[in-house]
Amino acid sequence: MAFEIDSRRIGFAVLAVVTSAVLIWFGTGLFPMWPLLWFAPLPVLLVANRGSWRAAALTALLTWMIGNLNREHYFNSALHVPLVGRVEILVAPAIVFTIAVLLYGALLRRGAYWSALLAFPAVWVSFEYFFNLTSPHGTAISLSYSELNFLPVLQLASITGPWGISFLVLSFSSAIAIGIHLRTAAPKQAIRIVSAALGAVALILVFGAVRLAMPAPPGHEVRVGLVASDMPENQDVAAPGADTERILRDYAAHAETLAAEGATLIVLPEHLGTIVDPDAAGADAILQSLADKTGSTIVAGVGHISRDVKYNQARVYSPGAQEMNYNKHHLLPPFESIFTPGNNMVTMPGRTGTLGVAICKDMDFTGLSRSYGNAGAGLMLVPAWDFVLDRFAHGHIAVMRGVEDGFGIARAARGGYLTVSDNRGRILAETRSDSAPFATLIADVPAVHDKTLYLRFGNWFAWVVLAVLGFVLLRLIALSGRSK
Repeated sequence: MAFEIDSRRIGFAVLAVVTSAVLIWFGTGLFPMWPLLWFAPLPVLLVANRGSWRAAALTALLTWMIGNLNREHYFNSALHVPLVGRVEILVAPAIVFTIAVLLYGALLRRGAYWSALLAFPAVWVSFEYFFNLTSPHGTAISLSYSELNFLPVLQLASITGPWGISFLVLSFSSAIAIGIHLRTAAPKQAIRIVSAALGAVALILVFGAVRLAMPAPPGHEVRVGLVASDMPENQDVAAPGADTERILRDYAAHAETLAAEGATLIVLPEHLGTIVDPDAAGADAILQSLADKTGSTIVAGVGHISRDVKYNQARVYSPGAQEMNYNKHHLLPPFESIFTPGNNMVTMPGRTGTLGVAICKDMDFTGLSRSYGNAGAGLMLVPAWDFVLDRFAHGHIAVMRGVEDGFGIARAARGGYLTVSDNRGRILAETRSDSAPFATLIADVPAVHDKTLYLRFGNWFAWVVLAVLGFVLLRLIALSGRSK
């Protein structure tokens, strides 16, 4: 009889690992399917409901490690992360997930059902927040990005930043798991907990729907043009001198066509070539003369070598004005270790509002985007360079920054997408950079700044989550002698 019970428990745990790992695999990663992550932790939490802490720990650890293998090919072949780094990427989040499951289970067994409900998402979101503060990859691991296509929920970022979305998704599973656990012993309590979770989801969906339905102020649209090329001869960074001038002339020809179609703002990709002082005049003249001729502002990414300093730079060419330079703040190791991080912002007045400039990975970080939001930016112009495989996952991270801080985004990436989005996270126009020898995109986007609660109060929700985590840990200590 004992063998039969153990066999059933083992079978249930194996089924939970398989089910949750599959849901994590397809619910996160490079092309996430947003509904799946809402249910992904549920089978593991059900094991924690009925099994020992050892069974719950092993189930949770295996589940997250297997599910997290969905990006192994990307880390290995695209980013060339060494084996030690890939193991760390695989194991560290799995350990955090396991701790979250164990804390949930410990509180549940002691009858602290509301604390268990909050503990599970609180552990994970605290991890996301500290990773964001300490890692060169910022918010890149956040589960909130799995919900980029779920626009009503995405609007929550305008209040809480990414942290609230991750918390919402994970708390849904913990509420359902507690409801199942209490369905016979305490059905009224089960109904209260599940109803509270579903009520929060419903409230957020209503808020999101209302926010999406609010029209942009009339007369604030600008026409932007994007161009990028993935042709083999344009895959590398052009050498200084003739090679850089050649690729800038090639891009200028397509930018001129976009200007003829009415684009007043034109964005080219990141790090097209290399400009070396004091011989920058020849390269600058190509795009400056085009800006003067067409009346369009052009943003292009280059490597800029000045004396002993190297910057990954966006150069801004406006009609009849001296070019402005923005130096990338957040550099991707080891690919960009030769560059010095920048510390400046570039804003400029546009026809309908303030424009800002950033480069690719800068948009993975909430702090810089909030600074642009506080400066009143209504549209961000972002040269970028992605790794093909991450064209959706990394290319769309910037979309959430726009929702958080109230601006639209025009992002032109090699090895990715040409994307125009508004301050609600709607993709207004998009095409792949390999869709033509020189892919182009033209779109009208509202360039109006929207004041958000996240912009005003910052990471307040992350601090609330840290306080919640502290509370549930104290609650566990207080109930240490009690177990059901």
